[in-house]
Amino acid sequence: MATVVAQSHFIFGLRTGVKNNLLYFDEQTVIFPCGNNCVRYNINQKCQKFIPGTERSQGMQALAISTNRRYLAVSECVEKATITVFDLQHEQSRKRKVLTGGEIAVDKFVCMAFSPDSKYLIGQAGGPDWTLFLWMWEKKKVMATVKTSTDGPINQISFNPEDNTQICVSGNGVFKIFRYAGEILKQSSTFKTDTHHFLCHTWMSTEQVIAGTDAGQLMMFESGRQRWEMNVTPVQKVSSVRTIREISEVIYLIQSEKQDCNETFSTLPRVTAIVGYSNGFACSAGPGTVCLFEKREEEDQYKKTKEIKIPPELFSNDPSSAEQQEISTLCISPSEETLAASTDRGQLYGISLSLAELNKGVCAQFEHLSHSSHSSVITGLSTCIRKPLMATCSQDRSVRIWNFETNVLEMYKEFQEEAYSIALHPTGLYILVGFSDKLRLMTLLIDDIRTFKEFTVRSCRECAFSHGGHLFAAVNGNVINIYSTTTFEDVLNLKGHNEKVRAIAFSADDSRLVSCGMDGAVYEWNTLTGARESESVLKTCSYTGVTICPDAKTFFAVGTDCSLKEIQDCQILKEVRTGDVVCTTVAMSRSGRVLFIGTSIGTVRAIKYPLPIQNDWIEYQAHAGPVTKMVITFDDQFLITVSEDSCLFIWKIIDKEGQGLKREKELIYAEEILITKSDLEEKNKIMLDLNARVTELQEENKYQLSLRDIEYKEKINELTEKCIQQINSLNVLKAEKEKQQAAHVKALSEVLEKYDKEQQDMESSNNQKLMLEYEKYQELQLKLHKVQQEYEQQLHSVEESKTRALEEMMQSYEAKLEEKMMLVTQDEVQQKVREFDEYIKQEEEDADMEIHEIRMKYEQNLKEEKKANTRLKVELDTTTKQFHVLQREIENRNLEIEKLKQEVQKLQSVIKALENDITGLKTAIQKRDGIIQDKEKSIYELKKKNDTLNKTIEVMEFRAEYMEEQIEPKENEIQELKEQMLEMEGELKEFHKTNTQLELKIAELNLKLKTKDKEMHKEMRKLQDIGVLVQRFKADLHTCVEFIQDPKRLKEHIRELYKCYVESSDVVRSIHLDNYSYTQKENHRQREHYEKIITTLKNQLTRDTNVLQDNVILMKEINDLRQELRTVRMQLHNYDSQSSFNKSSANTRGDQCEIYGF
Repeated sequence: MATVVAQSHFIFGLRTGVKNNLLYFDEQTVIFPCGNNCVRYNINQKCQKFIPGTERSQGMQALAISTNRRYLAVSECVEKATITVFDLQHEQSRKRKVLTGGEIAVDKFVCMAFSPDSKYLIGQAGGPDWTLFLWMWEKKKVMATVKTSTDGPINQISFNPEDNTQICVSGNGVFKIFRYAGEILKQSSTFKTDTHHFLCHTWMSTEQVIAGTDAGQLMMFESGRQRWEMNVTPVQKVSSVRTIREISEVIYLIQSEKQDCNETFSTLPRVTAIVGYSNGFACSAGPGTVCLFEKREEEDQYKKTKEIKIPPELFSNDPSSAEQQEISTLCISPSEETLAASTDRGQLYGISLSLAELNKGVCAQFEHLSHSSHSSVITGLSTCIRKPLMATCSQDRSVRIWNFETNVLEMYKEFQEEAYSIALHPTGLYILVGFSDKLRLMTLLIDDIRTFKEFTVRSCRECAFSHGGHLFAAVNGNVINIYSTTTFEDVLNLKGHNEKVRAIAFSADDSRLVSCGMDGAVYEWNTLTGARESESVLKTCSYTGVTICPDAKTFFAVGTDCSLKEIQDCQILKEVRTGDVVCTTVAMSRSGRVLFIGTSIGTVRAIKYPLPIQNDWIEYQAHAGPVTKMVITFDDQFLITVSEDSCLFIWKIIDKEGQGLKREKELIYAEEILITKSDLEEKNKIMLDLNARVTELQEENKYQLSLRDIEYKEKINELTEKCIQQINSLNVLKAEKEKQQAAHVKALSEVLEKYDKEQQDMESSNNQKLMLEYEKYQELQLKLHKVQQEYEQQLHSVEESKTRALEEMMQSYEAKLEEKMMLVTQDEVQQKVREFDEYIKQEEEDADMEIHEIRMKYEQNLKEEKKANTRLKVELDTTTKQFHVLQREIENRNLEIEKLKQEVQKLQSVIKALENDITGLKTAIQKRDGIIQDKEKSIYELKKKNDTLNKTIEVMEFRAEYMEEQIEPKENEIQELKEQMLEMEGELKEFHKTNTQLELKIAELNLKLKTKDKEMHKEMRKLQDIGVLVQRFKADLHTCVEFIQDPKRLKEHIRELYKCYVESSDVVRSIHLDNYSYTQKENHRQREHYEKIITTLKNQLTRDTNVLQDNVILMKEINDLRQELRTVRMQLHNYDSQSSFNKSSANTRGDQCEIYGF
């Protein structure tokens, strides 16, 4: 066996077409089908566990979970339809039982459900029979079967939530309720539902069922009849205005007569899913919409309270396309906190119901339970070296980038065309995608995928980057084009295949390229020369996948002939047959220890290398469709597979001991990302604006806080005043309370005394009555017993006497007959016998009549006695009941008495506490009386002082009047000085403005001086260089002068001088001139740029200075106004006090004036 194995690690996607494909296991875990597995996904921890499907399974049909959430039922099609029950409490979800239809042939089970006690399971078989099975699943025993429909599909079955014997079935024209009784399922109620197609239903109680139709209707059925019917959303009419009754009639005619109708009708949303919970139910209401209904206070009426919609996709060409998804399943968590939904495009959504109900007026939106995944066949897959990224493309026109370490969708983008192939650059910064019209090279930015180069390669089905990233290969039909990644030139065109190329692979050193095609050829190409170095052609096989060994000497190819071929030096060395399963793709680890093969039935096989002689491999259940692509990551840690079922599977490659494969070197992934300059500048601008906004908000908050402090201080003062008033009122209330408590204690003691007396009297009287009644009852029972004994004795005596008389009569008549028989002839004997028989009959009749009369008399007597007995029993029951009621009343009264005693104790404790308070208050009052006496003495002394002060105040008033006359001219002088101050402040502001302008001009002049100095230095350097050249030229001239007599050498030297100085000087001049012109332009441009910046800064400075100055002026004015307010208040207070004093001393003012000489 292979020493290297693959372990399921993570899976992206959801398998559509499975009934009830989303279930809650607990609050954090959901179960859904993906590929040929059921996934247990923990939403909080983002981890998965897997329940593998059955081998050779043709796919899952339906899921069901038990009410205790312990068992999971999975419907599959293997050789025949089966239902597998798993134990979810077991760590590895152990398989418990496998159920089948027994002797009845079943193709598939379309839906299932567990009973409330999880002991029974029902399964609905598919067409044409549509048989319903009821199992006791733990014993694999079929309890009953019944045919539920003739032609229409059955969409849902369910148990009554509180009754194991009642089952509901809904489908096309079918809504039936069956009851299990006597090992048979019988239909217990019938409904007229032939014209309706029921898609789903849910139990709201033991008798109520709500069902949804494909016409957007909700119907409630209760105890065998339809209670009400309503539309989920209002009808939107398209062309012809018709009533609902007319539309239903037309639909019925279409179904019955099977004729096409050209008229257009109103488009109604389909109710595809419904789930109930304690407050109501949730149901789908057309594409992308779920409605919440809550029960009204009225009976059996529900009101729509909320609409929840699927959010639009951000990176889609048509964001509203996500809203057109149809809800396939709805489920609610066990605590009814979260609502989850799955759609027909394989997406999972969830929402917290508590948050949704908070905002009842706003339309809520779902959130992704897991990452957005592909909704169609995945056609391309690729990984890179420098980052833990993988890229996929699909027929849903989307390209997605995933992280296989964190199991996260990094980014995705939808395009207008379908993507056929994809390749990720080794750096993870670029991506190559083949579309129907062109091959596009794109950059992976921080939040986008942007095209920056297009190549004219139509419908490129395969493309790949070299391991170094400097080349990439693209398939154009049966030709392979190799391009340079740096220059984008078409370097090589590899021609040789006669039909389409299906797979290509670069060698580890990028010197070789291997390709395979539908023509049965495997070619090895040299990527430097374009030459074909080896070939292997097998026309009976159409190859679909190829990989290359790490040593680049051996290739492995798979195709339609159900075998794996090892090719080396143009020859097939080994061939491993895979049975009747077609292999679609192949991949080899970089260590060369193991090969992985993808098959057409969705399984993955691991084969060790070197290839074994016998067919020896490990097979894993992976996908529900053919595996389209397979890739192993660069560090040999993960195997990634994609399939036609739109699922992406990540496998952990481990050895038999459960450890990952050893790496040659630790691979450190890069963290760099690409971003365009414009995006970066925009984000920087946004950051600056936000910082500025933050500072503004901080200042505003400080100002508002100061205002609030002032308001709070004022409120505190008001509250303190109110508190003092309330304390005074509380003291008054306490005094009243003490009076009421004393009165209440007296009244309570009187009531208790009366109650005790009444209770004693009632107990004595009731006891006497009970004793009398009990004695009567015993006497009557004895009488009844005696009467019954007498009647029984009389009956026995009558019966005995009757039997004796009959026997005596019989004996006497028999003796007479014997005597007369001897005498009389036979005729007379016969007559006598007849007479005797008649006589016996008459005697018997008379005896019977007498017995009947006696019996009737005794029965009447018995009835009368029984009636009297029943009356006595009723009276006894009433008396016993009265006795019990009185006992209860006594107990209640005792409890009330105890409560009152407890209250009395509490009140006494309160009274004691209040008495203590009173004593404390009395002592405080005594102390305060002493303080008051002391204060009264001080007040008397102060009054004396006040009288003297009043006299001095009157004198001061005369002086104040004299001073006011002198203050007025001084106030005028102060106002003139204030006006001068304001003028001076204005001049100061202008001076500051001119000063700032001059400073700015000085800065500009300094900059100009610096630039001029730099230019002067450059000119000086140029002059020095020219001087050096002149000296060199003079020296060279002196050497030339020596050869004046030799003209040839003189000519050569002059030419050299010309080449050395004249040509180079022209070049230097041109370069200098160019440099000078360029520097001048650059200086001019920078100078203009800086001048603009300076002007903007000046404007900002002037604005800020104006604002600051205005603020300072306002603060000054506020302070002045506050001071004026204080002075005015003081003046008012002084004026009031003076007016009071003036009134009291108006009589003695004239005498005081004479005393002081005024």
